[in-house]
Amino acid sequence: MWLCLALGLVPLFAVMGQMLVSGVPALSWGFFTDLPPLDPMSYGGGIGNALVGTLVLLGIATAIAAPAGILTALFLSESATSASRSLRRVASGLGFLVDILLGVPSIVAGLTVYLGIVIAQGHFSALAGAIALSVLMFPVVVRAADEVLRLVPTPHKEAALALGAPRWRLAWSVVLPAAAPGILTGVMLAAARAAGETAPLIFTALGSGNIPTSINIFEPIAALPKLIFDNTIMSQTPASLRFSWGAALVLVTMILVLNLGARFIARKAPGLETP
Repeated sequence: MWLCLALGLVPLFAVMGQMLVSGVPALSWGFFTDLPPLDPMSYGGGIGNALVGTLVLLGIATAIAAPAGILTALFLSESATSASRSLRRVASGLGFLVDILLGVPSIVAGLTVYLGIVIAQGHFSALAGAIALSVLMFPVVVRAADEVLRLVPTPHKEAALALGAPRWRLAWSVVLPAAAPGILTGVMLAAARAAGETAPLIFTALGSGNIPTSINIFEPIAALPKLIFDNTIMSQTPASLRFSWGAALVLVTMILVLNLGARFIARKAPGLETP
């Protein structure tokens, strides 16, 4: 086990070391506030538009995936103990579809949203990009929330039912509050997974060279993964590669903060562990 751990840490430290060595020289206050340089040969510029765009996309995607995923998980957990055989079958089929979504490549989600929304709208947009990311977040939220909801003690549920509480009141006042820390952990892990996706944004959000002062979800928007892709694949100059390493370092730091936050919340949750 220790040998496998050491072998796994070698590429991790190699990537992080290279990212720090190549990315730290690009960091400055202007790097977080300025716009990217128009000339890939010139040094300077910043990721201000992509940083704001990434936060906007994650916010919209979370607003879509979190409620849908929590409600779906609540249905799955409550249907598991239902007396209705048909309801259990529906829940089983829905759980199977969620498991399939967990393995769907991100580019497939992007192409699906491109065919269903971008072509229908006639243009790329932040809304399309957020929907593509929400498709990737949804199954993670469902499975994480479902596991946590099943950990809620049965006597708590039975006590609420014995007092005459209807099923919706049981879910709202007993089940969800008890599982809230674990559900929040799952949402943060889902956001961390979606934050680094590039392929769906190529077909949906497209990118933008401006900082969105007023959020218009029906217009293209920049994002850190797309910006890194453009400066690494499309340009490949010393200046653009240095810029990409700095942007990658910021993106990895964002994902690291989300994961550490999820772990911290899970450890502080009484009686519930990270799914």
